[in-house]
Amino acid sequence: MKIDFREAKSIITRSNIPSIDYVINPYIGCQHGCIYCYAEFMIRFTNHKGDKWGQFLDIKTFDFDKIKPERYKGKRILLSSVTDPYLPLERKYQNTRKILEKLVGTQAEISILTKSKLVVRDIDLFKKFENIDVGISINTLNDDFARIIERSASKPSERLEAIKKVSEAGIQTYVFISPFFPEITDFKAIIEEAVDYSHEFSFENLNFRPHNVPRIMKIIKEYYPGLLLKYKEIQKDKSYWDILEDEIRNHCENKKIKYEIEFHHGGFSKS
Repeated sequence: MKIDFREAKSIITRSNIPSIDYVINPYIGCQHGCIYCYAEFMIRFTNHKGDKWGQFLDIKTFDFDKIKPERYKGKRILLSSVTDPYLPLERKYQNTRKILEKLVGTQAEISILTKSKLVVRDIDLFKKFENIDVGISINTLNDDFARIIERSASKPSERLEAIKKVSEAGIQTYVFISPFFPEITDFKAIIEEAVDYSHEFSFENLNFRPHNVPRIMKIIKEYYPGLLLKYKEIQKDKSYWDILEDEIRNHCENKKIKYEIEFHHGGFSKS
């Protein structure tokens, strides 16, 4: 892992994500090495041309005293959009914790999304916020498969245990079932595991990008060869996601579960 430091002009930036006003990305790059990662496009915007995504991390340096919590009243802030706020090196550099400490007292809605068990470290800080929810991203209960597709993230079992602890501390929690791997992700099993300590479930489909298609197909061919043709068909035909969306909606409504479906229609890619 190539580690460097990068001075940041700002640490809280406006967002193009629907329903999110601002995003905070404490780091540039990511250690998790997910084969499907959609944030790899950041390479060309961060002077990392020639570097491989997942093999570098810039620690943002910033005068955190410049953060004015009162400035974001009524806004929604997400940690994070193109990195994970609780990467392994967060233990050492603590950018996420430093930012949260400066945001205490804000009347903004804070939303945290992670694949890391480290999130439990900051339960003491979460309790100081009036409006905060903490979520985990997960797409399988199989720790072995997760290690293949998300090599450096916490195991699914560890993520579920972490979100349970956050919930038991009185913090509102949610589960983001993403990305949904066709015929592999068992969303009903994930819901069953987490329903007692998650107030909402969100769903996002697997979205093919030019950079991740070869990696995804290689993994499917090696570990699920019987699904390879299916994946190629889904890539061309969006109807799979329409059918799945109906199945998710029916299941959640029958179980009286709060849910949100964030599928990118058009199959794996909008193009």
